[in-house]
Amino acid sequence: MAGILYLCATPIGNLEDITLRCIRTLKEVDVIAAEDTRQTIKLLNHFEIKKHMISYHEHNKFEKGKELVGMLLGGQSIALVSDAGMPAISDPGEDLVKLCIESNIDIVPIPGASASLSALIISGLSTRSFCFEGFLSANKKEKKEKLQQLARETRTIILYESPHRIKDTLLELQQYLGDRKVSVSRELTKKFEETIRGSMGEVYAVLQQRTIKGEFVIVVEGIDKKDLIDNEVKKWHNITVEQHILMYIEQGMDKKEAVKKVAEDRNLPKKEVYIIGCNI
Repeated sequence: MAGILYLCATPIGNLEDITLRCIRTLKEVDVIAAEDTRQTIKLLNHFEIKKHMISYHEHNKFEKGKELVGMLLGGQSIALVSDAGMPAISDPGEDLVKLCIESNIDIVPIPGASASLSALIISGLSTRSFCFEGFLSANKKEKKEKLQQLARETRTIILYESPHRIKDTLLELQQYLGDRKVSVSRELTKKFEETIRGSMGEVYAVLQQRTIKGEFVIVVEGIDKKDLIDNEVKKWHNITVEQHILMYIEQGMDKKEAVKKVAEDRNLPKKEVYIIGCNI
């Protein structure tokens, strides 16, 4: 029989956050696949766990992924761990999970600490509905497209950021999303844990006075639905409804699709836009 892949959440800072189930699993599996074996060995030594480790990370995931699947199919059980938190979140473990699903290998989550959820629940922003975006792309074009998309996001937004990019990212968020409420957390669960809350501008001003250390989680409020509609309507103030319909037709839409899209853009009744469209 094939082995089982265990996705083991490790502490994001404070070692006391590891679960008893995770410790037991790490002791029982045949192999531990680690993002950084140098980091994981510290955790294993602390809990007196001696186990064979295999390095599995972004730069070797294709080669090692096949090797790990082969081991699982051969009957060995494997625990996958990231440097901190849940594996497979902004992490190459996602690819290993897909490979295991394709090979009908059982996957068992061993839940635990999560930086994104920890930052969200202390942010003071809505937790009812949220989206996790991980790290923004370093590619300027891709980042711009993502920021434009997030500017229309009504859910609370969660991002990760490194210490050397945090200030630039806050400025870019303010540029595209406006001066919204934001909560910025660093060093979560560690001795110097800190969360700064306020508007984008206020939080940026605080960080300007600090020596930046630690990994960051940024939590941004989503845009109010009424504000979103108002912003969309303002975009079309300079053209008529007829011009708006023609714009979409010239882009390849048929008239019916164009009418529907214009009604959505302008927050107008579809019937009203249809009557205008009949004259085109």
